[in-house]
Amino acid sequence: MSTKKTVAILVSGGGSNMVALVDSMLQDSSHPGRPCLVLSNNADAGGLRKAAERGVATAVVDHRPFGEDRAAFEAELVKPILEAGADVVCLAGFMRVLTAGFVSQFEGRMLNIHPSLLPKYKGLHTHARALEAGDSRHGCTVHEVTPRLDDGPLLGQAEVPILPGDTPDLLAARVLKQEHRLYPAVLARFLRGEREMLHLD
Repeated sequence: MSTKKTVAILVSGGGSNMVALVDSMLQDSSHPGRPCLVLSNNADAGGLRKAAERGVATAVVDHRPFGEDRAAFEAELVKPILEAGADVVCLAGFMRVLTAGFVSQFEGRMLNIHPSLLPKYKGLHTHARALEAGDSRHGCTVHEVTPRLDDGPLLGQAEVPILPGDTPDLLAARVLKQEHRLYPAVLARFLRGEREMLHLD
């Protein structure tokens, strides 16, 4: 009987962080988790194809028919997660802001990765903002999701130096490599019940 915890991953695009998470679970027999679902609000998301290639169940709930009615969208979005029996939900480039009503259903078991060293630069355009501020270091953070945007308990961070001549795109590419290391490491620890902050160099 498997004692592994099941993980649903929400994506909107190519899903590179999802791939890092799924591969870490599938390629390590001692990993405490297994992927049970990759869910997207975008039927054309490349992440869906990559998940299917790895044998992971996929689902789509398009947000567009719901217009501004976020509650109605989320009422549909939650169904495949519940049907899959997910113990933990990971946001991996899911480009919809979730309401408190949705988040509260998964309080204490929903993670997100954000491309800044939180609490700095919540929200969008983090790489440009770090450059504009003249920072010497930048990076990414995995945190628990709470109803306040990018505000939950911090679980892990990885840093990169900001180099002379950096652009937002160059910086984003360097940070993304760290995201692919950090998110799987934090997820494995989280599933084992470890909540101490992880720092990756």
